[in-house]
Amino acid sequence: MKIYKLHKKQKLPITVNQAWDFLSDAKNLKVITPDYMGFNILSGADRPMYAGQIIQYIVTPILGIKTKWVTEITHVKDKQYFVDEQRFGPYSLWHHKHFIKEVQGGVEMEDIIDYKIPMGIIGQLVHPILVKPKLEEIFEYRQNKLTELFGTL
Repeated sequence: MKIYKLHKKQKLPITVNQAWDFLSDAKNLKVITPDYMGFNILSGADRPMYAGQIIQYIVTPILGIKTKWVTEITHVKDKQYFVDEQRFGPYSLWHHKHFIKEVQGGVEMEDIIDYKIPMGIIGQLVHPILVKPKLEEIFEYRQNKLTELFGTL
């Protein structure tokens, strides 16, 4: 069983409160997701983030195939971190940690995603040519969009 990791950091010239308010609001996921992915929240984003929160989305990651994705917010430490885990969706495992910490002049945001691709050896063969580049593209879009919205540090 192969588990992959994606690790991204970004510094922004905003306060911890501003970063937390933006990142902990699931509705902002649409803002930082490429339009071609057809991201749409179906339910669960109507309250402030809490442990146990279930959020359902529709997303079109590849080849125009719509996919339902269900995540649970499993851990929340106000203005420091939260964790979302896939309960139903395209991955065999999706565990995404979001950290926010104050740094000189702003905040550092850190994403650590541990994930597993389904379909055994076929999934492992597809990972470097399809899945990994797509995840890198999505997170690069997010970083660019956050820089566009808040500036750079």
